Amino acid sequence: MSKRPKLAYHQRPTANNNNREETSAADVVAFEYTGRGKYAGTGDRVPDNVTHARIHPSVTGIRQNAFHSREHLKEVVLNEGLINIGLGAFMNCSSLQSIKLPSTVKEIDNDSFCSCKSLVKVVLNDGLREIGSNAFNNCTTLKSITLPSSINVVDTGAFSICRSLSEVVLSDGLKKIGNGVFRSCTSLQSIAIPSTVDEIGPNAFYYCSSLTEIVLNEGLKKIGRAAFNNCSSLECITISSKVTCIEQHAFRGCSSLREIVIHNEGVQIHDRAFSECRSLERFKFPRLFTRLNNIIQAGQRDIEAKMDDISAVEWRGGELVLVIPSIRQEIERPLGIRVEMVTVVEVDKEKLDKIVKLITYYEVKEATTLFELALWKANIDQAEGASTDRGACRTEVPGPVKDTILQYL
Repeated sequence: MSKRPKLAYHQRPTANNNNREETSAADVVAFEYTGRGKYAGTGDRVPDNVTHARIHPSVTGIRQNAFHSREHLKEVVLNEGLINIGLGAFMNCSSLQSIKLPSTVKEIDNDSFCSCKSLVKVVLNDGLREIGSNAFNNCTTLKSITLPSSINVVDTGAFSICRSLSEVVLSDGLKKIGNGVFRSCTSLQSIAIPSTVDEIGPNAFYYCSSLTEIVLNEGLKKIGRAAFNNCSSLECITISSKVTCIEQHAFRGCSSLREIVIHNEGVQIHDRAFSECRSLERFKFPRLFTRLNNIIQAGQRDIEAKMDDISAVEWRGGELVLVIPSIRQEIERPLGIRVEMVTVVEVDKEKLDKIVKLITYYEVKEATTLFELALWKANIDQAEGASTDRGACRTEVPGPVKDTILQYL
């Protein structure tokens, strides 16, 4: 005959805190988990019907799968001194409603709270260094999460399929958002990427269908493959000046996306980065306009007529941007026995290259003219006598010097 777990007194909230009620096994088994699969009762296995657990102060790590699939578990009190929560430790604890990490926890392992479908509140501690793959995957009632600044990387799928997640706060200190971290978080409406993040990984925000606002701060260098794929509510996006690479399908299927503001005209945009963006008509380049305006303000107004000769390019008017139209084409994509037509939208690179070359030419012309004038004046100042032939002091900038100037524009 199997032994029943030792009954424990479970404090119930009453008007008189001195009143205690003894629980029954049918109601709740409250016990203290002591590590190595032991609990403060009988036997060596966490009972299936446990509803409340307190981790013993001596425990530094919760072992792999310790509370896996304890579907009645509603509350866990984690002790100060705990360092690691093991792989799948609370996976499929479908009644667990909240979790608060003590200040000593450094690591949440893979799948630790995966499919805890009643988990509404999670408090992560400052000092936490790592959140493993799928750690909170499929926590479908989780509403908000704040990542402390001590976390550098969020691993694959950590918060994927958290369909009620509407608020995400990312802190400075984060360097990379991993593969599919917030994939299919369909309630997420806005996200601000900290300036310390230099890479958004593949599928990071894939199918975040309610996402309307994305703030990409300075520091970001790479937007990974399908990072914002099927963010169908997104209407505009500003690509910060240090982004050098937008990978394939990065914004595929963003069907409401109307315009993209790009602050680095030299960014490498991979094929089909904007495929199926059926509403996308314009790419804006504010930095190019600033360069163009500086040339005009310097008196070289003949560039205006040459800009006007480039058809369909908008650069005059109230907006301080240069707008290059998108070009689109329909291509066939074989899918087994059927063929799908895909709309591919791209920057009109021919017009972009023409504008960049035109602006660069005038910048070099202006820079070399100023440099030649400076050399001329220096030669006159160095010449002796009032009758110095000023024309003879004039010096033209050699071609290699002009190339050097161009490198710094």
